[in-house]
Amino acid sequence: MALTLEALQQAGQLVACASTLREAAAQWRSRYPDLRVVLVDAMDLRGETPALELGPRRIYLASSNGHCWHITQAPQDATALILTQDE
Repeated sequence: MALTLEALQQAGQLVACASTLREAAAQWRSRYPDLRVVLVDAMDLRGETPALELGPRRIYLASSNGHCWHITQAPQDATALILTQDE
């Protein structure tokens, strides 16, 4: 299942309003079980361009060909969200 622009906007609201990224991820998983969400250290994605920046929190879009993952800027190609937060 690909990500829609509406779902990306909802992800932004979840991430911005949740008290923690873990809480945002749990809410995302309950709403969109077919779209993966992964939490990683912000340093792991340095140099990549986030789809959304929400203060210290960022949402990256990821896509996979079944073996390798890559960051994408195209929501329709995304099959997962990657969430980070600056410490």
